[in-house]
Amino acid sequence: MSNQYAQHPQHAYPNPASSGGLAQPLPGASFGQALQRFFKKYATFSGRASRSEYWWVMLFNGVITGLLAFWAFSALVASIDPWTNELTGSSYILPYALLSLYGLAVLVPGLALLVRRLHDGGFSAWFLLLGLIPFAGSIAFLVFALMPSNPEGARFDAGARQQQYVPYPQA
Repeated sequence: MSNQYAQHPQHAYPNPASSGGLAQPLPGASFGQALQRFFKKYATFSGRASRSEYWWVMLFNGVITGLLAFWAFSALVASIDPWTNELTGSSYILPYALLSLYGLAVLVPGLALLVRRLHDGGFSAWFLLLGLIPFAGSIAFLVFALMPSNPEGARFDAGARQQQYVPYPQA
């Protein structure tokens, strides 16, 4: 990933530390840095997010959601009487409640992160509407999230209107 930025140094990300820490994407972010930026930029829909920021957070959310869903399903199965197939206990309520609360807690920052990832690829946030298309919308999000950073995405940064836009050089 760093070779791509070395080929076009004028299009590399500015140093995040020099611009307040959270104003620019952080390529090569560690797991801890990605999670810290995810929760600090809770509802920030402007700016950009690097691939490493996005995928570390998606891994974290996938693991937590998977564990909570497994716990909820296991508790539900354990609450069913095998002879009558009736629900006999209520031990499944807590895991399902926690799963629901976690989903609500990461909904807004997850959308904000996806918007910033789209911006980093040079796409508008309106591309979120592709998610309304069953199956194909998910594939489109996956493709957009896997795409490398595009220098044209700098137009979505804070203060980009004051800066002169430099188009990406064509080979």
